[in-house]
Amino acid sequence: MDVNGDEELSARAVYRNELLRQRERSGWTLAELAERTKYDASYLQRLETGGRLGSVDAAGVLDRTYGTGDLLAHLWRLAKREAGANRYEGFSDVEAEATGIHAFSLSTVPGLLQTPGYAEALLRLEGQVSDEILTGQVRARMARQERLAGPKALQYRGLLDESVIRRPTSDPQVWADQLARLVEAAQEPNISLQIVPFGIGPHALVFNTVQLLWLPSGRTVAYFENIWSGQLVQEIEDVERIRLAYDLLRDSALSTRDSLALMRTTLEDHTSCEIPHQI
Repeated sequence: MDVNGDEELSARAVYRNELLRQRERSGWTLAELAERTKYDASYLQRLETGGRLGSVDAAGVLDRTYGTGDLLAHLWRLAKREAGANRYEGFSDVEAEATGIHAFSLSTVPGLLQTPGYAEALLRLEGQVSDEILTGQVRARMARQERLAGPKALQYRGLLDESVIRRPTSDPQVWADQLARLVEAAQEPNISLQIVPFGIGPHALVFNTVQLLWLPSGRTVAYFENIWSGQLVQEIEDVERIRLAYDLLRDSALSTRDSLALMRTTLEDHTSCEIPHQI
Protein backbone atom coordinates (compact mmCIF):
# COMPACT_ATOMS: atom_id res chain seq x y z
CA MET A 1 0.00 0.00 0.00
CA ASP A 2 1.31 3.42 -0.90
CA VAL A 3 1.44 5.57 2.22
CA ASN A 4 1.62 8.68 0.05
CA GLY A 5 -1.54 7.77 -1.86
CA ASP A 6 -5.12 8.65 -1.17
CA GLU A 7 -5.82 5.49 0.84
CA GLU A 8 -5.22 5.94 4.54
CA LEU A 9 -2.83 3.42 6.06
CA SER A 10 -4.63 1.50 8.79
CA ALA A 11 -3.09 0.42 12.08
CA ARG A 12 -3.59 -3.17 11.00
CA ALA A 13 -1.65 -2.51 7.79
CA VAL A 14 1.19 -0.88 9.76
CA TYR A 15 1.31 -3.94 12.03
CA ARG A 16 1.43 -6.49 9.21
CA ASN A 17 4.01 -4.43 7.30
CA GLU A 18 6.23 -4.25 10.37
CA LEU A 19 5.96 -8.01 10.88
CA LEU A 20 7.14 -8.60 7.33
CA ARG A 21 9.90 -5.97 7.64
CA GLN A 22 11.27 -7.54 10.81
CA ARG A 23 11.39 -11.01 9.29
CA GLU A 24 13.08 -9.76 6.12
CA ARG A 25 15.58 -7.84 8.26
CA SER A 26 16.37 -11.02 10.19
CA GLY A 27 16.89 -13.00 6.98
CA TRP A 28 14.67 -15.83 8.23
CA THR A 29 12.19 -17.83 6.19
CA LEU A 30 8.72 -18.45 7.54
CA ALA A 31 9.77 -22.01 8.37
CA GLU A 32 12.74 -20.73 10.39
CA LEU A 33 10.54 -18.22 12.21
CA ALA A 34 8.02 -20.96 12.96
CA GLU A 35 10.77 -23.06 14.52
CA ARG A 36 11.88 -20.17 16.72
CA THR A 37 8.39 -19.09 17.84
CA LYS A 38 6.60 -22.48 17.88
CA TYR A 39 3.78 -21.02 15.78
CA ASP A 40 2.75 -22.66 12.50
CA ALA A 41 4.31 -21.08 9.41
CA SER A 42 0.85 -20.77 7.81
CA TYR A 43 -0.39 -18.82 10.83
CA LEU A 44 2.62 -16.49 10.74
CA GLN A 45 2.07 -15.93 7.03
CA ARG A 46 -1.55 -14.88 7.68
CA LEU A 47 -0.30 -12.35 10.21
CA GLU A 48 2.11 -10.87 7.67
CA THR A 49 -0.50 -10.68 4.92
CA GLY A 50 -3.19 -9.26 7.18
CA GLY A 51 -5.38 -12.35 6.92
CA ARG A 52 -5.41 -12.48 10.70
CA LEU A 53 -4.63 -10.02 13.45
CA GLY A 54 -3.66 -12.78 15.87
CA SER A 55 -3.39 -12.19 19.60
CA VAL A 56 -1.24 -9.98 21.79
CA ASP A 57 0.51 -13.17 22.93
CA ALA A 58 1.71 -13.82 19.39
CA ALA A 59 2.86 -10.20 19.10
CA GLY A 60 4.79 -10.57 22.36
CA VAL A 61 6.48 -13.76 21.21
CA LEU A 62 7.53 -12.05 17.98
CA ASP A 63 8.82 -9.04 19.94
CA ARG A 64 11.05 -11.33 21.99
CA THR A 65 12.17 -13.24 18.91
CA TYR A 66 13.10 -10.12 16.96
CA GLY A 67 14.36 -8.17 19.99
CA THR A 68 11.97 -5.29 19.30
CA GLY A 69 10.98 -4.54 22.90
CA ASP A 70 7.22 -3.94 23.00
CA LEU A 71 6.96 -2.45 19.51
CA LEU A 72 4.87 -5.20 17.93
CA ALA A 73 2.64 -5.55 21.00
CA HIS A 74 1.95 -1.79 20.91
CA LEU A 75 1.14 -1.93 17.20
CA TRP A 76 -1.14 -4.91 17.82
CA ARG A 77 -3.06 -2.97 20.48
CA LEU A 78 -3.56 -0.06 18.09
CA ALA A 79 -4.83 -2.45 15.42
CA LYS A 80 -7.07 -4.19 17.95
CA ARG A 81 -8.55 -0.87 19.08
CA GLU A 82 -9.19 0.01 15.45
CA ALA A 83 -11.05 -3.26 14.96
CA GLY A 84 -13.03 -2.92 18.18
CA ALA A 85 -16.25 -2.05 16.41
CA ASN A 86 -16.61 -5.69 15.41
CA ARG A 87 -17.36 -7.75 18.51
CA TYR A 88 -16.14 -10.98 16.87
CA GLU A 89 -12.87 -9.56 15.54
CA GLY A 90 -10.72 -10.26 18.58
CA PHE A 91 -12.45 -13.51 19.40
CA SER A 92 -12.15 -15.05 15.95
CA ASP A 93 -8.40 -14.43 15.90
CA VAL A 94 -7.91 -15.89 19.38
CA GLU A 95 -10.15 -18.90 18.62
CA ALA A 96 -8.08 -19.65 15.51
CA GLU A 97 -4.93 -19.64 17.63
CA ALA A 98 -6.23 -21.53 20.67
CA THR A 99 -5.05 -25.05 21.45
CA GLY A 100 -7.90 -25.73 23.88
CA ILE A 101 -11.31 -24.28 24.72
CA HIS A 102 -13.48 -24.72 27.79
CA ALA A 103 -16.97 -23.37 27.07
CA PHE A 104 -20.26 -22.91 28.86
CA SER A 105 -23.30 -22.45 26.65
CA LEU A 106 -26.36 -20.95 28.29
CA SER A 107 -29.18 -21.62 25.82
CA THR A 108 -27.95 -22.65 22.36
CA VAL A 109 -25.60 -25.23 20.91
CA PRO A 110 -22.04 -23.81 20.65
CA GLY A 111 -21.00 -22.68 17.18
CA LEU A 112 -18.27 -25.30 16.92
CA LEU A 113 -20.88 -28.06 17.35
CA GLN A 114 -23.74 -26.71 15.25
CA THR A 115 -25.13 -28.34 12.14
CA PRO A 116 -25.69 -26.15 9.06
CA GLY A 117 -29.47 -26.25 9.54
CA TYR A 118 -29.29 -25.25 13.20
CA ALA A 119 -26.76 -22.50 12.47
CA GLU A 120 -29.03 -21.08 9.77
CA ALA A 121 -32.01 -21.09 12.15
CA LEU A 122 -30.04 -19.09 14.73
CA LEU A 123 -28.53 -16.68 12.23
CA ARG A 124 -31.99 -15.84 10.90
CA LEU A 125 -32.87 -14.57 14.37
CA GLU A 126 -30.11 -11.94 14.26
CA GLY A 127 -31.79 -9.90 11.52
CA GLN A 128 -33.02 -9.94 7.95
CA VAL A 129 -30.21 -10.59 5.49
CA SER A 130 -30.11 -11.87 1.93
CA ASP A 131 -29.91 -15.59 1.25
CA GLU A 132 -26.44 -15.02 -0.21
CA ILE A 133 -25.14 -13.39 2.97
CA LEU A 134 -26.82 -16.02 5.13
CA THR A 135 -25.21 -18.82 3.12
CA GLY A 136 -21.83 -17.18 3.56
CA GLN A 137 -22.35 -16.86 7.32
CA VAL A 138 -23.29 -20.52 7.64
CA ARG A 139 -20.32 -21.56 5.52
CA ALA A 140 -17.95 -19.50 7.69
CA ARG A 141 -19.34 -21.08 10.85
CA MET A 142 -18.91 -24.57 9.44
CA ALA A 143 -15.32 -23.74 8.39
CA ARG A 144 -14.48 -22.96 12.02
CA GLN A 145 -15.34 -26.54 12.92
CA GLU A 146 -12.33 -27.81 10.98
CA ARG A 147 -10.35 -27.02 14.15
CA LEU A 148 -11.99 -30.03 15.82
CA ALA A 149 -10.44 -32.54 13.40
CA GLY A 150 -7.01 -33.48 12.13
CA PRO A 151 -3.63 -34.18 13.76
CA LYS A 152 -3.71 -30.88 15.72
CA ALA A 153 -7.35 -31.11 16.73
CA LEU A 154 -8.57 -28.56 19.25
CA GLN A 155 -9.17 -29.92 22.74
CA TYR A 156 -12.74 -28.91 23.52
CA ARG A 157 -14.68 -29.18 26.78
CA GLY A 158 -18.27 -27.96 26.71
CA LEU A 159 -20.69 -27.43 29.57
CA LEU A 160 -24.21 -27.23 28.15
CA ASP A 161 -27.06 -25.85 30.18
CA GLU A 162 -29.92 -28.33 30.09
CA SER A 163 -31.98 -25.78 28.16
CA VAL A 164 -29.60 -26.29 25.21
CA ILE A 165 -30.99 -29.78 24.59
CA ARG A 166 -34.55 -28.93 25.64
CA ARG A 167 -35.17 -26.03 23.22
CA PRO A 168 -35.88 -27.48 19.76
CA THR A 169 -35.91 -25.62 16.47
CA SER A 170 -39.20 -25.20 14.63
CA ASP A 171 -38.10 -27.80 12.08
CA PRO A 172 -38.16 -31.27 13.73
CA GLN A 173 -35.61 -32.73 11.30
CA VAL A 174 -33.15 -29.88 11.89
CA TRP A 175 -33.44 -30.50 15.62
CA ALA A 176 -33.02 -34.26 15.23
CA ASP A 177 -29.87 -33.70 13.16
CA GLN A 178 -28.51 -31.30 15.78
CA LEU A 179 -29.12 -33.68 18.67
CA ALA A 180 -27.49 -36.48 16.67
CA ARG A 181 -24.48 -34.23 16.07
CA LEU A 182 -24.12 -33.60 19.82
CA VAL A 183 -24.28 -37.34 20.53
CA GLU A 184 -21.63 -37.92 17.87
CA ALA A 185 -19.39 -35.10 19.12
CA ALA A 186 -19.56 -36.32 22.72
CA GLN A 187 -17.84 -39.53 21.64
CA GLU A 188 -14.90 -37.85 19.91
CA PRO A 189 -11.59 -38.27 21.82
CA ASN A 190 -10.82 -34.53 21.84
CA ILE A 191 -14.34 -33.42 22.85
CA SER A 192 -15.91 -33.63 26.29
CA LEU A 193 -19.55 -32.59 26.83
CA GLN A 194 -21.39 -32.30 30.15
CA ILE A 195 -24.95 -31.20 30.80
CA VAL A 196 -25.59 -28.65 33.56
CA PRO A 197 -29.00 -29.75 34.95
CA PHE A 198 -31.79 -27.34 35.85
CA GLY A 199 -31.79 -28.76 39.35
CA ILE A 200 -28.56 -27.07 40.47
CA GLY A 201 -30.33 -23.71 40.46
CA PRO A 202 -28.66 -20.31 39.81
CA HIS A 203 -24.88 -20.17 39.46
CA ALA A 204 -22.12 -17.65 38.73
CA LEU A 205 -22.29 -18.05 34.93
CA VAL A 206 -26.08 -18.14 34.61
CA PHE A 207 -26.32 -14.88 32.64
CA ASN A 208 -23.71 -15.43 29.94
CA THR A 209 -22.23 -17.81 27.43
CA VAL A 210 -18.54 -18.07 28.34
CA GLN A 211 -15.41 -19.47 26.74
CA LEU A 212 -11.93 -19.95 28.19
CA LEU A 213 -9.28 -20.21 25.48
CA TRP A 214 -5.78 -21.63 25.99
CA LEU A 215 -3.13 -20.04 23.75
CA PRO A 216 0.19 -21.53 22.56
CA SER A 217 2.05 -19.12 24.86
CA GLY A 218 0.45 -20.83 27.87
CA ARG A 219 -1.80 -17.84 28.59
CA THR A 220 -5.58 -18.11 29.00
CA VAL A 221 -8.15 -15.53 27.92
CA ALA A 222 -11.93 -15.50 28.29
CA TYR A 223 -14.81 -14.42 26.08
CA PHE A 224 -18.31 -13.46 27.23
CA GLU A 225 -21.11 -13.31 24.70
CA ASN A 226 -24.82 -12.67 24.39
CA ILE A 227 -26.95 -12.03 21.31
CA TRP A 228 -26.11 -8.31 21.26
CA SER A 229 -22.48 -8.09 22.31
CA GLY A 230 -19.26 -9.88 23.17
CA GLN A 231 -16.27 -9.07 25.35
CA LEU A 232 -12.75 -10.48 25.27
CA VAL A 233 -11.29 -10.62 28.80
CA GLN A 234 -7.49 -10.73 29.09
CA GLU A 235 -6.67 -9.44 32.58
CA ILE A 236 -5.18 -12.30 34.59
CA GLU A 237 -7.23 -11.66 37.73
CA ASP A 238 -10.51 -11.52 35.80
CA VAL A 239 -9.71 -14.64 33.80
CA GLU A 240 -8.88 -16.54 37.00
CA ARG A 241 -12.24 -15.60 38.54
CA ILE A 242 -14.02 -16.84 35.43
CA ARG A 243 -11.95 -20.01 35.43
CA LEU A 244 -12.86 -20.71 39.07
CA ALA A 245 -16.57 -20.18 38.32
CA TYR A 246 -16.27 -22.56 35.38
CA ASP A 247 -14.55 -25.24 37.44
CA LEU A 248 -17.20 -25.00 40.17
CA LEU A 249 -19.95 -25.30 37.58
CA ARG A 250 -18.26 -28.34 36.03
CA ASP A 251 -18.30 -29.99 39.47
CA SER A 252 -22.10 -29.61 39.51
CA ALA A 253 -22.63 -30.92 35.97
CA LEU A 254 -23.58 -34.46 35.02
CA SER A 255 -20.69 -36.77 34.20
CA THR A 256 -19.73 -37.18 30.56
CA ARG A 257 -21.29 -40.67 30.58
CA ASP A 258 -24.57 -39.51 32.11
CA SER A 259 -24.63 -36.48 29.80
CA LEU A 260 -24.24 -38.68 26.74
CA ALA A 261 -27.04 -40.93 27.99
CA LEU A 262 -29.31 -37.91 28.50
CA MET A 263 -28.58 -36.57 25.01
CA ARG A 264 -29.31 -39.98 23.50
CA THR A 265 -32.58 -40.22 25.41
CA THR A 266 -33.56 -36.72 24.32
CA LEU A 267 -32.88 -37.62 20.70
CA GLU A 268 -34.84 -40.88 20.98
CA ASP A 269 -37.79 -39.12 22.62
CA HIS A 270 -37.79 -36.44 19.95
CA THR A 271 -37.70 -38.83 17.00
CA SER A 272 -40.30 -41.16 18.50
CA CYS A 273 -42.71 -38.25 19.02
CA GLU A 274 -42.47 -36.97 15.45
CA ILE A 275 -45.81 -37.22 13.66
CA PRO A 276 -45.50 -38.52 10.07
CA HIS A 277 -46.75 -36.18 7.39
CA GLN A 278 -50.20 -37.05 6.17
CA ILE A 279 -50.39 -37.96 2.48
